[in-house]
Amino acid sequence: MDRAKKPRRLILLTGASGYIGGRLLRTLTERGERVRAIARRPDELKGRAPAGVEVVGGDVLDASSLVPAFDGVDTAYYLIHAMASRHDFQSEERTGAENFARAAKAAGVTRIIFLGGLGSEGLSKHLASRQDVGRILSDTGIPTLEFRASIILGSGSLSFELVRALVERLPVLIVPRWASQRTQPIAIEDMIEYLAAGLDVELRASQTVEVGGTDRVSYLDLMREYASQRSLGRRFIPVPVLTPWLSSRWLGLVTPVYARVGRKLIDSLRNETVVNSPTAETLFPHIKPRGVRAAMARAIANEDQELAETRWSDAFSSVGARKTGGGPSTGLRILDSRTATVAGSPANAFRSIERIGGEAGWYYGNFLWRARGGVDLLLGGAGMRRGRRDPLRVRPGDALDFWRVEAVEPGRMLRLRAEMKVPGRAWLQFEVTGDETESLIRQTAIFEPRGVGGLLYWYALYPVHRLIFNGMLRGIAGRAGVSLARSPAAESSARSVPRGRS
Repeated sequence: MDRAKKPRRLILLTGASGYIGGRLLRTLTERGERVRAIARRPDELKGRAPAGVEVVGGDVLDASSLVPAFDGVDTAYYLIHAMASRHDFQSEERTGAENFARAAKAAGVTRIIFLGGLGSEGLSKHLASRQDVGRILSDTGIPTLEFRASIILGSGSLSFELVRALVERLPVLIVPRWASQRTQPIAIEDMIEYLAAGLDVELRASQTVEVGGTDRVSYLDLMREYASQRSLGRRFIPVPVLTPWLSSRWLGLVTPVYARVGRKLIDSLRNETVVNSPTAETLFPHIKPRGVRAAMARAIANEDQELAETRWSDAFSSVGARKTGGGPSTGLRILDSRTATVAGSPANAFRSIERIGGEAGWYYGNFLWRARGGVDLLLGGAGMRRGRRDPLRVRPGDALDFWRVEAVEPGRMLRLRAEMKVPGRAWLQFEVTGDETESLIRQTAIFEPRGVGGLLYWYALYPVHRLIFNGMLRGIAGRAGVSLARSPAAESSARSVPRGRS
């Protein structure tokens, strides 16, 4: 048969709403691959997925939901973890991997590609679980390509955002012993290149491939490199004892990383995570990984591009637990995200969003908005006097009370950048997804605090913000149409945002 007429392989991608999976999804579609993405909330992913991607519902903790997702699949990516879980993450990871492996075997999948973690002796629970998942997948008999990596450097990655938050906020940093352990970071671009190249490498049996950049460094080295590239004078004071538990609690106060995620991350840093096998060079000789300096420079340069391109939707792993409550965060930015489901098309729902501000007001607590505008005037800001150019339509660059329209995708997304006086930077973003009968409205407040003062500002005003943002979303939903079962509720985000930046 003519090669051009052969049907393209069908690739199943898990974790497409996450940090790695979201970037890989874009890369695969740009290569012309035929991709099916599986998500627990497919309607939310459909609005962000590139054209041509098939999005289906499924959850690796629900074995029956995987059967239709695997229909016709040739190759499957397993990019799921449970670091954010409140429960026994090892048990959840094992159950999810077993369900996935059985479904892949039954469907006749010919290749599985998995991203795990480096490490060889005395592994932390997190790293041991990652490697157990790799064994579960390969035990199916399906040729499994398991990549093992250490720290992944890129704007939005957990490790980079942790380093950035610490160095930006603290002029003096206490450095515990674990921060001196050797790692071998890899740039996000290089990790994605390896994952994509795994589709075509010859693989007759399961293979483990250790990947990393050109440098072996410590977390302390990464903090010093960040400080150097940002021209920040920082003092690092080593301390002999600071347990992972205490370190994670301290990180929870100083940085936006959740304590439970930070604890698993720090616990893993007691292990040396470096490449000891040359397999990557043998199988992928065309890939030349970057060093730490280049990877860090790209991450710093793209940190704002990440915000511009990210949709700030959920990035939970499929085996993670959804939290409720405000104030989730990623990197230096704190997120407060909530959703409402309404009857009608996205275009109809977006009309009520696009008309916000000016004479129409903010749909809830207008006296509070006016009071905030008055305070802003006293501080030398624009206040609420500017109104809006057009009562029905907005365009990038428009002034909207004390906001500026930063980006707009008609019928889909509106992002406002705050121009009031605040100790940091702030955005308010609205997104709409759905079909002609039902739409999901997501409202997300994003705040990047400036130092400790910025953090105090956010948390001191959080009760007021929650009241206003909940009321605003109810008002938008009421104007958009008949509100359905789900009411506006604050939702937590974990990062990684899909997020095709580097």
